[in-house]
Amino acid sequence: MHTPGFWFRPRSWQSTLLAPLGSLYAKGTAHRLAKGHPVKLSVPVVCVGNINAGGTGKTPTTIHLVQELLTLGHTPVVVSRGYGGALEGPVQVDPRSHAAADTGDEPLLLAAFCSVVVSKNRLAGAQMAEKIGASVILFDDGFQDPSVHKDLSLVVVDAKRGFGNGRCIPAGPLREPASTGLARADALITIGTEAEQSSFSTSTDVARLQATLTPLQMGMDWADTRVLAFAGIGHPEKFFATLKTLGAEIIHAEALADHQPLTQALMARLLADARRHNARLVTTEKDAVRLPQAFRQEVLTLPVRLQFEAPEKLSALLKTLGS
Repeated sequence: MHTPGFWFRPRSWQSTLLAPLGSLYAKGTAHRLAKGHPVKLSVPVVCVGNINAGGTGKTPTTIHLVQELLTLGHTPVVVSRGYGGALEGPVQVDPRSHAAADTGDEPLLLAAFCSVVVSKNRLAGAQMAEKIGASVILFDDGFQDPSVHKDLSLVVVDAKRGFGNGRCIPAGPLREPASTGLARADALITIGTEAEQSSFSTSTDVARLQATLTPLQMGMDWADTRVLAFAGIGHPEKFFATLKTLGAEIIHAEALADHQPLTQALMARLLADARRHNARLVTTEKDAVRLPQAFRQEVLTLPVRLQFEAPEKLSALLKTLGS
């Protein structure tokens, strides 16, 4: 689904009309958390979560954390519910035999960096991660899941969009009030440009870590390259803007729904359009793992990585794990 525009306007008739339902949603989240009995595992658990629904940058944050933990000598294992995948789990993701339809796209992408367990039941997934040798478990999402004790909770937010209109689903983008969620967090990671970081504001005392998404240098010269770009992520416009900053000539930008299946028919249409305009198809890393096999050689990928303004602050948090 596409994110409703009124979620990010100060006030609208739609959000006002839906506000009572948003209050009920917030109460439901609070009730679930209050009734939970978190299980303490034998290894530290880091949660990369959000308060907003939709894309905030959790996947690139998780990739960055995996790489940091590996540098610190840990064996990280990611646990994901595998949104969009058919497998109930718990099961360890095998990129050689699993497809995005099995595990979801994010776990398949993350499996290129470390072991990943998919499980609709997060506690069962975490217990499997213990068994396969994790020294640290990373939850990709799960901030509002009370089944497992978290040793470190990181909330990720898009600095440009912030917490939207401040209301809960369906009146706004929040899973719970921002102040309530941030009170449980150990740090808030805001992702965006310098200007977006400057305009971001929230009333909280939680430690804030600022980061930007930057293209990974792959030796590709994007300047003046004619491309037909497509993306099925939370905010595809950010991907298109990145291509423009690299100098690519975008002849068409196809914004798909988050996690939208890349069917043979859809890809055939996009490829025909690209060839008609003498352009190359280009997409994100997360979309690339959903490509039908027949189209993988036809599509360029633009990977992005997270860069922290003060990386030592994140490293200090991670070094406390297991201490």
